[in-house]
Amino acid sequence: MTENRAGSVRLLPWAGEGGKPCYLVGDGTGALSRVADRVESVQLGMSAGLLDHAADLLSDERATAEQLRFLAQCLTEALTDVHRIAVSRGLASRGRCPEFTADTPALNPPPLR
Repeated sequence: MTENRAGSVRLLPWAGEGGKPCYLVGDGTGALSRVADRVESVQLGMSAGLLDHAADLLSDERATAEQLRFLAQCLTEALTDVHRIAVSRGLASRGRCPEFTADTPALNPPPLR
């Protein structure tokens, strides 16, 4: 969980319209803060499961290029989530607002083709 002081800014673990970052101003005790904490927990848990799947798939010599591309896309999305959480927690602990924009590459993974 991220502890915030009254009036501090938190980067939320999801993107807004057009991929823009979402922020919450508050003391970290409200309903939206609790939802964000749960979303972060789910994202971190899913990324751990994805790492296990990646290890299995990468060790399988029969894995196809399509499967590996899909894995790379999923890993990119998971890393984006984990990066957003890390930035949010790190900057919150220093009392600073994240410097993300909608153009930040990590927040805009390329679409799967």
